Amino acid sequence: QVRLVESGGGSVQAGGSLRLSCARSGYTYSSTCLGWFRQAPGKEREAVAVYAGGDSTYYADSVKGRFTISRDNAKNTVYLQMNSLKPEDTAWYYCAADRGQRAPRDCTGGDSYNYWGRGTRVTVSS
Repeated sequence: QVRLVESGGGSVQAGGSLRLSCARSGYTYSSTCLGWFRQAPGKEREAVAVYAGGDSTYYADSVKGRFTISRDNAKNTVYLQMNSLKPEDTAWYYCAADRGQRAPRDCTGGDSYNYWGRGTRVTVSS
């Protein structure tokens, strides 16, 4: 059974940092699409930072220069380092992965992902 478990969320003041982790288990294949989405109250889910085929990455414009996605394959863990946090970063953050069957160009769409974690909440106060 594939499981994705996020951790590292919390409450911080604007300008602060958080590091999210996503531990993956039950995998027998390599994902083409792997990364982080978020959903704020009243807003649609959006891709924040994802691996889109190999080491190619995508970042939402709103987080470029502030967020960094990384992974430790030996630990089957993907991370999201979030710096210079803003109140508009407040959201539930979800880790997601596909079965390795998607084209890299599809990795920014949530429908491309087969597996999702339960999420971790990030709250940024001004």
